[in-house]
Amino acid sequence: VLQHWDVFKYVTEVFILVPALLGLKGNLEMTLASRLSTAANIGQMDTPKELWRMITGNMALIQVQATVVGFLASIAAVIFGWIPDGHFSIDHAVLLCASSVATAFIASLVLGMIMIGVIIGSRKMGINPDNVATPIAASLGDLITLALLSGISWGLYKELESKAYVNPLVCAFFIALLPIWIIIAKKNAATREVLYSGWEPVIIAMAISSVGGLILDRTVSDPNFAGMAVFTPVINGVGGNLVAVQASRISTYLHMSGMPGENSETAPRKCPSPCSTFFSSDVNSRSARVLFLLVVPGHLVFLYTISSMQGGHTTLTLIFIVFYMTAALLQVLILLYIADWMVHWMWGRDLDPDNFSIPYLTALGDLIGTGLLALSFHVLWLIGDRDSDVGD
Repeated sequence: VLQHWDVFKYVTEVFILVPALLGLKGNLEMTLASRLSTAANIGQMDTPKELWRMITGNMALIQVQATVVGFLASIAAVIFGWIPDGHFSIDHAVLLCASSVATAFIASLVLGMIMIGVIIGSRKMGINPDNVATPIAASLGDLITLALLSGISWGLYKELESKAYVNPLVCAFFIALLPIWIIIAKKNAATREVLYSGWEPVIIAMAISSVGGLILDRTVSDPNFAGMAVFTPVINGVGGNLVAVQASRISTYLHMSGMPGENSETAPRKCPSPCSTFFSSDVNSRSARVLFLLVVPGHLVFLYTISSMQGGHTTLTLIFIVFYMTAALLQVLILLYIADWMVHWMWGRDLDPDNFSIPYLTALGDLIGTGLLALSFHVLWLIGDRDSDVGD
């Protein structure tokens, strides 16, 4: 629905922001969920004082990360939009910056509070937060962020003509709040380290997602492939959810035996074989099989929902479903294999996988998912499954 709004039609760079910001929210909330799930599982949130310290430090930390990376994502969108077209508009650039920073900030505030509630509730009900918190973070992150981005960018776009000063003011306001969050995050030992060292994965992940955004922008802007817009958040969301659960579980499993880099027995296999990742009797291999088997029923539910709500522009023919499912299965297969290697590799390199692995994995999920989906649509178009099936 949103792809037909004026702001998406006339400022097409907003499409580039979509995977970057959805990925960012997933990254920040899922690393927050993974960190707090591990802390809860190893007993670091048992007293009210410890709980409050973990909450305030982590909330301040994700506000810092959201504001900075939201700002960088808007710069990436401006550059990626400007280079192919050779056209630069300062008004559109400021609009992208204001929309991106405001969306990232508000979404992380709302989602952070929800995440903390979910993790505390899971502990009280005796449920492992690793299985619950990361999927909720990813899916709610997508929904809330997309709603906020479209609403804020539409509102600011309408203000461009009459009140051009509103956009720079919005940017300045959120950036001015940064020092407060930095001071709060610095006071907490648990978040101080991430404040200094946790930037690299989040920023690189944002760059990877922006490339996925460029693919989305180029594909959706072609009227023949407008139908792709409705499936992109679904394929990326499912892939990101499943791999985040697996990464969070492996990380907690490793934390049970000590600190990163300490235990050589659980530390890195140089590069695991696909057999050991998917077919061994290991507990993490079993969970990889279960997560992989969830792909087909999960996507069938989503495809049925999209079809029954008459969402998008694509008639769900058998050949389309086969191509779509192949892309989805291939995406999750690659991601689960990379997760198995990456989490163990980071553990052996003395890096906490809770903070470092999920941003890379979800960003790769966005890039692989968007790339495979775009490829599927192009192949379908070439073999004649087109018009009402693939185009508008």
